Amino acid sequence: MRNVHKTRVLIWVLAVIPLILTAIFYSSLPDKIPMHWGLTGRVRYDPKIHIWWLSAISPAIAALFMVLPAIDPRKENIEKFRGFYDAFCLFMMAFMLGVVGIILSESFNPGKLRVEFLVTVGCGLLFVFLGNMIPKFKSNFFAGIRTPWTLSSNEVWQRTHRIAGFAWVSGGLLIIALSLILRNLALYIALLAIVAVITIFPIVMSYRWYQKLPENKK
Repeated sequence: MRNVHKTRVLIWVLAVIPLILTAIFYSSLPDKIPMHWGLTGRVRYDPKIHIWWLSAISPAIAALFMVLPAIDPRKENIEKFRGFYDAFCLFMMAFMLGVVGIILSESFNPGKLRVEFLVTVGCGLLFVFLGNMIPKFKSNFFAGIRTPWTLSSNEVWQRTHRIAGFAWVSGGLLIIALSLILRNLALYIALLAIVAVITIFPIVMSYRWYQKLPENKK
């Protein structure tokens, strides 16, 4: 229980750091800052006030993550993998902090970072991290692959999340590898294609496994 408490405290610490950094550096930021990197490498600049809402996303997500387990009809199942759930929250807070950090760095030193590489590697790491955790998820309405078929059968839920774990780790590693050799548009196309495949594949398999259950065979 003590470790759980420390993890949740750390989640909130990471959640508010983007707001603290924004408050510290806001007055020194140029009037317009980089907020979007296009597929061709073109950077879009927006008024610097936009960084406030981006920084506020982290505490909003942290609050949502804390509330969802309490209102889930299968909240007892979430408690069975609560350590992994909190670890995912922690990773997301670190990811959002990295995004804000990149924007601040590029605002003061434009072009210093290869942003598309950092973001793509971050996405790859996210899938590797999720792929290692998601097979541990138990049936619930908020976390995991929640299709009508996984929510209707514990067997389908378990099989779907095991294959999703393999697909997401493999896809994440492939994303990281491709980020070393591709750039700009080619890299984003590869990223979108891989994400589409590893997202749709477990959903399709969940339907097929559900149809093969003895009670669903005609």
